[in-house]
Amino acid sequence: MNNLAPLAGDDLPTNHVADSFLNCLGKSRHETQPFDFWLLQDVLPEEDVDALVNLPISPAEGAVMSGKRETNNALRVYFTPENQELYPVCKRVVDGFQDQRVRQAIEQKTGTDLTDTKLRIEYCQDSTGFWLEPHTDIFVKKFTMLVYLSDDPALKLAGTDIHEGPPDFKYVTSAPYGLNLGVIFIPSKNSWHGVGHNKCEGLRRSIIINYVSNDWRDTWELA
Repeated sequence: MNNLAPLAGDDLPTNHVADSFLNCLGKSRHETQPFDFWLLQDVLPEEDVDALVNLPISPAEGAVMSGKRETNNALRVYFTPENQELYPVCKRVVDGFQDQRVRQAIEQKTGTDLTDTKLRIEYCQDSTGFWLEPHTDIFVKKFTMLVYLSDDPALKLAGTDIHEGPPDFKYVTSAPYGLNLGVIFIPSKNSWHGVGHNKCEGLRRSIIINYVSNDWRDTWELA
């Protein structure tokens, strides 16, 4: 007789995005310097990666390369309820990261607390010349993950840059950029990161997945 209690989520319908991510998270590579981050492979199911790459959303025109994403807030694209209705892959990804098993696994792996957080997913298509100055994410973000969506060799050095903090913001390394690769970190006062230490050309596609606290002001961005 098996007296083991069922795992949380055992009675839930199959969710391929959640299953893929949980498998990926279990195999992630944990780095601890200059802060904790986790490198990922095979984050999402292949069919969902293909669908994300082929979303009929054109890169924004007129983006200002200022080193800050917020400069182009009016041009940014999120997996809002409206976009989930338009594009089934957006709904599948949102459902995957709303899965309670995913939230529990992230908390266990990283130590963050996702209680009462909300999901925010951004679809990024960064063109040649894009860069981000070293920065730390704002405190209302409780989790940050980037999933890269291109296998263009010209972008192999285009992953998120990891830096030490002030005063020099010394470059340490970059997360490998490639199709269905990714990186996780928990925003903190020392999680300095950016983009652009290595020059790259082409269309740098990615999604950014955040869990944010109830203090998040721009609620229209939420899933």
